[in-house]
Amino acid sequence: MPSHKWRNRFRGCGSRWTAPREAILNLLSSTSKHMSAKEIYRSLLRINPAIGLTTVYRTLDVLEKMGYLNKIPLGTGENKYELITDLNQTHHHHLICTQCGRIIDYTDFAGEELELIKKAEQRLKKKHGFKITDHNFEFYGICRQCRERR
Repeated sequence: MPSHKWRNRFRGCGSRWTAPREAILNLLSSTSKHMSAKEIYRSLLRINPAIGLTTVYRTLDVLEKMGYLNKIPLGTGENKYELITDLNQTHHHHLICTQCGRIIDYTDFAGEELELIKKAEQRLKKKHGFKITDHNFEFYGICRQCRERR
C-alpha cells in the first residue's frame, strides 16, 4: 500500500504519521514473512541507524490497536507480526514450529472453523454474557523440515 494511503489512515485515527512508522510499514508491506520486533529493528537499523527498538515496539502496538497488524504469539514470550493490508483479507490461522519458529498460514478448514466458532460464540454469550470480537487459532508443533533434520 502506498505511503500516502497509510498516512491518511493514521490521520483518520488521530495518530501522528512519523518517519519510523512509515519505515516499519514499508518493510512489513514489502515482505510476506512474519517478523518479530527485533527482526524488524535489525532490518531497519541498516537503513535508519537512528531508529530505536522501543520505537519499533510502540509502533507495532499502535498498528495492532488500529487493526492493521496481526500479532502472533510464538509461545516463547516473543511475538511475530503480519501486516493486514486488505481489511477483507482471507481469514487464516497459523501452524507454529516450536523448533525453528517458522509460521505457516493455513485456511484449509476455514468454513468448518467459522461454523464451530459461531456456535461457541453463541453459547459463550448466552452463558457468560460475553461478546467475542475476534479470535486466533495457533497450533504449535514441529514442522516437516525440523522433523526431517532429526
